[in-house]
Amino acid sequence: MGYEDKELFVKQMRTNLFLMDEAHEATGYILIGEERVAVIDTMMGYNNLQNAVRELTDKPIIVINTHGHPDHIYGNVYFDKVFISKTDVELAQMFLLEPQFIEKMKKRNLTVPTFEYIEEGDVIDLGGITLKVYALPGHTLGELVLLCPEERILFSGDGINHHLYLQGEGCLFIEDAVKSLDRIMFLENEADVILHGHARDYDDITLMRALRDGLQEIIDGKTSNDTIYKSRFSGESLYHEFSVPEGLKFQQDKHGILYKSDRIYTR
Repeated sequence: MGYEDKELFVKQMRTNLFLMDEAHEATGYILIGEERVAVIDTMMGYNNLQNAVRELTDKPIIVINTHGHPDHIYGNVYFDKVFISKTDVELAQMFLLEPQFIEKMKKRNLTVPTFEYIEEGDVIDLGGITLKVYALPGHTLGELVLLCPEERILFSGDGINHHLYLQGEGCLFIEDAVKSLDRIMFLENEADVILHGHARDYDDITLMRALRDGLQEIIDGKTSNDTIYKSRFSGESLYHEFSVPEGLKFQQDKHGILYKSDRIYTR
């Protein structure tokens, strides 16, 4: 159990790949190479993730945050160094330096580690297996996705998932989000499956195209069936449901985009 009695569920996906589901709130991944191991996103920090990794391997650890939101970075406190996009450092620090979070960490003798930067074009070599870094600004300005070409997996953080949040002030407008996604759409030919930041299983890579088409529907005004969504974090927004191809593996049945009507068209 974690410090708030939030359990960490670890699921083996492949011989060298493990999914970490922390209290069904967020998901991270452990990818083990011949020489190093990558931890992709550290979730909410309820559980000692270094211990979780050490139960699997004693290889040197490389930690990567796909973006700077709390449910992907709070577990950084269990490590000495973390890689993130330079664009999202300010966002991450805003959450990591919250007084309430700092106080909780002090009680557990934990501190926030240093950040180092990664960017599109970087390749993280784990030994026999690699992670290629691509930028996908949208959900945050510094969102990153990671392609593992050897396993044909795309780790997409919150940038490509079943419920894309684009309603916040730190998100791109819908038109710009489409352009951002279009720039890396070639990755649909480089991977077979997606593992995103709130997954409990694989999604077929066609989720990427389906999400892109859903964004385009909003731009084209095909929104008559959109519903109101209320959040304590971002207030009232709109929810646009999109469809995925039939007969393929998707771990959720409902797929949607959260947005605001004044944040569709680029100013």
